[in-house]
Order: sequence, then C-alpha cells, then structure tokens
Amino acid sequence: MENEGNDAAAARCRGQVEFEGYVHEFIHYSEVVRNLSANTIKAYASDLDSYVSWTKREGVDPLVMTHRELRGYLADQTRAGYSTRTINRRLSAIRALYAWLMREGHTSQDAAAAVSSPKLSKRLPRTLADRDVSLLLASCEHGTATGMRDEALVELLYATGARISEASALDVGDVDFPQSQVRLFGKGSKERIVPLYEEAISSLREYLVHGRPELAAKAKGERTSALFVSTRGARMSADALRTRFERMVGAAGLDPTLTPHAMRHTFATELLAGGADLRSVQELLGHESLSTTQIYTHLSVERLKTATKQAHPRG
Repeated sequence: MENEGNDAAAARCRGQVEFEGYVHEFIHYSEVVRNLSANTIKAYASDLDSYVSWTKREGVDPLVMTHRELRGYLADQTRAGYSTRTINRRLSAIRALYAWLMREGHTSQDAAAAVSSPKLSKRLPRTLADRDVSLLLASCEHGTATGMRDEALVELLYATGARISEASALDVGDVDFPQSQVRLFGKGSKERIVPLYEEAISSLREYLVHGRPELAAKAKGERTSALFVSTRGARMSADALRTRFERMVGAAGLDPTLTPHAMRHTFATELLAGGADLRSVQELLGHESLSTTQIYTHLSVERLKTATKQAHPRG
C-alpha cells in the first residue's frame, strides 16, 4: 500500500512538471499564433501561475483534473476575497488552456468545459457627463507642451472610445487629418478606423505642431514615432497615460475612482443615446461580440429613467 501511495505521489509530480511545460507552450502559442495582445498574454501568465500554484498546494495532477477539484479551486478563490470578475477571468484562461491541451492531445479530460462561471453582479459601467469632460480639459496646463498633449489625449479618448493601451500604441501616422479619422489597433492587433470630430482634430493638430516637437526633442538617441510622448521624449506606456489621466481627474475635482476606461463607456453611451445602432457602436469599439456592447443599452435606459424622474412632475 505504501508503494502504491509513493507511486501515486510520483505520478502527480511528473504530471505537475509536464503541465508547467505545457502552460509555457500555451502562452507562447497564444502570443505567436493567436497574436493576442501583450496585456492578454500578461494576464494569462499571471492567472495560470496562480492556478499552477494551487494545484501544487492541493497535491492534484492538473492533467487529470476533475470538475469537482476545479470547483474547489474557484471556491478557494472566493474565500481568498478575489472579485467575481477576477475569478471569471482566471477561469477563462483555464478554459482556453484546457481546450488547447485537448486539441494537442496532452490530456483527455477537460475539467473546465462543464464548470460554469460565477455570475457577475449587474453593475453598470461608470460614465462622465459632458461637463465633466469640460472640467478635465480645463485642468490641462494650457500653453505648455504637456498641457497640449493631455488635452489631445482627453479629446481623442472622448472622440473614439479608444482603450488606453490603444492610445499608447498610436503613432503620429495613424492620425489621418484630411479624412478626420484615426486608425486604432485593438485586441489581437485588429485594425479599425474611427472618425474624429473637429475639436479632437484641432487639439491633435495643435499638439503635433506646438507641443510634441518640444517633448520629442528630449529623446536620447533616435526619436520615437509615438503620438503621445513623455517629458523624456519616449512613447508613453498605457500605465503612464493612465497615471496622467488620473492626475487630471484629481485636478478637475472629479471622482478619484474615474479611469480612462470611463471615457470609453461614455463614448458608447453617448452614441447610443444619440441614435446610433448597436452594430455600429460594436464596430467603433472593436468588440468581437455584440453581447459585450449590449450593456450600453442598459446604461442608456438607466439614464432615460433618471432623466424622467428628474423632469416629470410625478417623477
């Protein structure tokens, strides 16, 4: 009996080592073959590392994982205080991994296929009113290179609903001034063209003519082609742009929990409120699934309810 126990433990150890190698292969496959974004790859690596660590602690072989064991992992995540959104994201990474393992013939058991995702609370996304955006723009240091850059960033986010990572990846050549449009690269490097309104075009032009040259001149070595440039003349990362946006929010006296993604939510909500059809909004946002875009219809309805309560004599 003792030998059987030792054999089982040795088999689990071999399975663990083998599984970790497969995880690295899967991440490489997702990056090179599926061409997923750097942010998605980073999230996959972090989420799967958490899962691998759990299987080691629990002494389970992930290559013969059962549905019950996987539900145990999700229960542990809940007890550890992780949000439903984080748990769903981790389960999504695990599902993608096991689907790949099945296709490659590395396992015959897909434990994740029959495990349902925890239900998300119906929390509507945060948006800004037009006056809030005006306050953001007013908070920019007008007449300075960084102020012109910050104003151009706010106008771009408001005009396009771009993700902050997409704004970071923009090059100067991606802005088409004659056609009043910008070329964005979304998840999986999928390209989409989004029109720009006149105020956004004006802010971007002023920044490119008067602000960006001053910032780009501070680069050490070859100058960058990036649209948004730091005070050191380098491309601003998504984190740097996010930090800059949050400082503008603070300077404008707005809710400090507002993030650049609220501008994306605002863009979508304003379009739907103005009569745009859902398919068009889906295309402009770069959503793969229409169901992802549909949350904004609920948001528009909530805004109508609020407006009715405020304006109706019996509201």
